Amino acid sequence: MSKSKILVTGAAGFIGSNLVEKLLLRKYDVIGVDNFNDYYDPKIKEENIISVLKKHNFKLYREDILNLNKLERIFRNEKIDVIVHLAARAGVRPSINKPKLYAKVNVLGTVNLLKLSVDYKVKRFIFGSSSSVYGNSKQLPFSESDPCDQIISPYGASKRSAEFFVESFHKSFDLNCTILRFFTVYGPRSRPDMAPAIFTKKIFNGETIQQYGDGLSSRDYTFVDDITNGIVLSLEKESGFEVINLGNNHPIVISDFIKMIEYVTGKKTKIIKLSKCAGDMENTWADIKKANRLLGWKPETDLKEGLKRYILWLRAN
Repeated sequence: MSKSKILVTGAAGFIGSNLVEKLLLRKYDVIGVDNFNDYYDPKIKEENIISVLKKHNFKLYREDILNLNKLERIFRNEKIDVIVHLAARAGVRPSINKPKLYAKVNVLGTVNLLKLSVDYKVKRFIFGSSSSVYGNSKQLPFSESDPCDQIISPYGASKRSAEFFVESFHKSFDLNCTILRFFTVYGPRSRPDMAPAIFTKKIFNGETIQQYGDGLSSRDYTFVDDITNGIVLSLEKESGFEVINLGNNHPIVISDFIKMIEYVTGKKTKIIKLSKCAGDMENTWADIKKANRLLGWKPETDLKEGLKRYILWLRAN
């Protein structure tokens, strides 16, 4: 598929911009779509994407996935072979206060892209989902066969709802679809609202951090390069319909995660403990046997190495 044209939504975001760079290095033609919204400072997204704007095999459209008419113009102008759909309203805590916005963007935006994929005969649709669809499932590690009936946030519900639409378009229109469930991604260009970015920057700068809950909840932190490697492998693997976890398979409790940042930075921090937030999951832990079996994928970056690489990037930026 070296000559395929790939549409990446959310191309200027954290995962999207890292993926675009990787695809361009692999000689894919890439069409980026991003609306540069103000969920966080749009200047961060501008900086994320600046290095690829002049690449001959990259074109950027500043459009919103909710605008079906403008999206259709892109599909009409570009012969798109594959879609990697990463654009979304992200974040569990903000979704508590804005559930309608999350439903609108994450569900309707996905349906718009699915419809155009069928109308314009796109060959593959890859959807970036989230470990939030597992909610507080008691089955650990989280397996793709889990019924996902313990969702506890509007964000998780919106991603699961979008998954149902992806599966329905496969069944109704024979669209080749892969759902990739990402587990707590961190690394260069991390979203500034995510715990890995907040904790690392505050500890690095000698500031006090706020810890929600007792510090015993755990997360399966996954380095962004491992995630983008999994996406690339899914591009190159034929499938009718699959749901695949991409996670590190080594969860760590929040208190130990903070200690690891202290160790890597060589700095101590003060912690203010706050009550647990609504929608926060107790644990995330990816069963990755399916990813290994179908994609030949496994994470290559442990937490200590990933944090070192992230901190080097922070120092340079």
